Amino acid sequence: MSNNFGAPDPGQLASLLFELANQLHQERAQRIALETALIDQGILNDGAIIAAAEPARARTAAALDAAMAGIMRSMLESSETERSKSPLGERL
Repeated sequence: MSNNFGAPDPGQLASLLFELANQLHQERAQRIALETALIDQGILNDGAIIAAAEPARARTAAALDAAMAGIMRSMLESSETERSKSPLGERL
């Protein structure tokens, strides 16, 4: 499955990367604040939080693997398409 988007703009990629890093930072800060509040209120302890997170960690790892495989497949197909369009052909 190839795409029709062409070569990505490095500026757009950098902008996207910084946006994703910012979102990750915000979500991590919120998660830590929630965990701290649950522990401080005596609702959960560290062990309970870790145990509750384990099933989610396995699901998200599987989802990440699937997403990365799709991205890599798309990049490979795009690269092969660009290579076939090049006057140098397979020598790229």
